[in-house]
Amino acid sequence: MVAELKVEDKPAPPPAPVEEEDGDTPVADDNADDANFDPREHLNLVFIGHVDAGKSTIGGQILFQAGMVDDRTIQKYEAEAKDKNRESWYMAYIMDTNEEERAKGKTVEVGRAHFETEKKRYTVLDAPGHKNYVPNMIAGAAQADVGVLVIAARKGEFETGFERGGQTREHAQLAKTLGVTKLIVLVNKMDDPTVKWDKERWDEINTKLSPFLKTCGYQPKDVQYVPISGLYGTNMKTTVGKDVCPWYEGKSFFETLDNLEPLERNPDAPFRMPVLDKHKDMGTIVMGKTEAGTVRRGDKLIVMPNNIKVKVATVYRDDVEVSKVLPGENVRLRLSGIEEEQLMSGFVLCAPSAPVHVTQEIECQLAILELLEHKSLFTAGYKAVIHIHAVTEECEVIKIVHQIDGKTRKPMEKKKGQALFLKSGSLAVVRIRTQGIICCEKFADVPQLGRFTLRDEGKTVAIGKVLKLKPYSNLNDQ
Repeated sequence: MVAELKVEDKPAPPPAPVEEEDGDTPVADDNADDANFDPREHLNLVFIGHVDAGKSTIGGQILFQAGMVDDRTIQKYEAEAKDKNRESWYMAYIMDTNEEERAKGKTVEVGRAHFETEKKRYTVLDAPGHKNYVPNMIAGAAQADVGVLVIAARKGEFETGFERGGQTREHAQLAKTLGVTKLIVLVNKMDDPTVKWDKERWDEINTKLSPFLKTCGYQPKDVQYVPISGLYGTNMKTTVGKDVCPWYEGKSFFETLDNLEPLERNPDAPFRMPVLDKHKDMGTIVMGKTEAGTVRRGDKLIVMPNNIKVKVATVYRDDVEVSKVLPGENVRLRLSGIEEEQLMSGFVLCAPSAPVHVTQEIECQLAILELLEHKSLFTAGYKAVIHIHAVTEECEVIKIVHQIDGKTRKPMEKKKGQALFLKSGSLAVVRIRTQGIICCEKFADVPQLGRFTLRDEGKTVAIGKVLKLKPYSNLNDQ
C-alpha cells in the first residue's frame, strides 16, 4: 500500500542573506553599482507551429529589422541560399546555423537569438516544428514566457498543420502546459498569391483556431492575432499600410509584444534555477533560466537532488557579466564547490534555506489528450516518459485516485469494485512514480516547476500539474 502523500502547507521562507566567509565581501544590492543592470523586462519567446510555417524565416526577419544583423550578412545568406536553389530560405539561415538544418530546410535544435526594443528585451527560441523533434521543442517551450504560434495562411498549408496529426495542435497544447500563458498567433504568408491579404481567409483561420485554443486553456484575452509576411517583413516592426491591408486595425508584431502586460515575478522568492546545460570554463559553468528569486555574485546556493553546497563566483546574463539577475532571465553561472560531472540537466540550483522538493512520487491533475491506438486505456501500470522543466524521466502510473467531471470539475463517484481507467479526453487525479528521483514543486507554489507532459512512443498523451508530492527521504548529505 502506497503511503499517503504529504503536502507542505507553509510557504517556503525567503533565502538567507549571504554571510561573509573567508574574507568574502557581500555584494551590495544596489542597481546603481552595476553598470550592466538593465531594468527592462526580459521575455523568452518560443516560436512554435507546423513544419514549414515560416518560423525560422520570421526569426531571421526579426533580427534584421531589430538591427541585430547587417545588410552585408543578409547578402551573404542570400548568395548561399541561391547556390542551393533555395532563394526564399535566406532569412531562415540567420536562425538555422547548422548544415543539416540548411540542407533540409528544417530546424532540428532550438535556435536562440536576442533582440531588444526601447521597452523590453527579448530572447527568441526557434523551436523545431517536425514531429520527430518534439522533445527539442519541449525543451525550448519550457523556458518560454510568450508563445508565438506561426500559422501559414497559404491555401492547404493551414489545413495540413491544423488537422489531426498536424503539429499546430500538439504545439499549442504543449505550450500551454509548459507555462506559456500568453499567445500571439502570427498568420504568416498573407502575401501569398493564394491569399493576397484576403480578409475572408483571415476570418476563416481565426474562426477555426479560436475554439481550439480555448480548449487548450487559453482565454480570448490571452491570445492576439497578427497578420504578417515573414519573407518581406510586412507588419513586423511597422504597422502594415492600408494600401496593402485595408481591413486590419491592429498593431504590428513588435508593438503587440511591447504592449503585453508585464509578467508577475517575485524577486524575493526562494531562488530556483533548473540546470539546462553545463560545461567547464575556468570552473564549472551552468546554464538555465531563473524561474524564481534573485541570484547575486557571491551567493551560497545548494544543488539538488545531490545536496551539494556551491558558491556563485560569476553571473552572466546572456553574455554580459553582471552582479545580480532577477527572475525570468537566461543566465550562466560559474560555480565553485562542484565538478561538472556532478551536474545533470534537470538538477536545480536553489536557496539553502528553502531547497526544492525532491521526490519519486507525485499526485497530479492529469488531462488525457489522445492515447495511442494500440494502448487506448490509461490505467495503473501505464508507463510513459515525463517531461517536467528540464527533466526527462521514465515513469509509471501507480494509482488513478479519481476521475474528474469535465463540466463540474468535481470528483466523479466510482462504483464499488470498479477498476478505474481513463480514455482520451478524460480528466483525473493520478499518482505517478518516476524511475529516478526528480526535483519539482507543487504547481500552486512554483508553476514553472510543477507542470509537465507525458509522452509515449514519441507522442504527447497527457498534460498535468503537480498537486502533492511525497518527499524523498534517503538523500545523503555531502
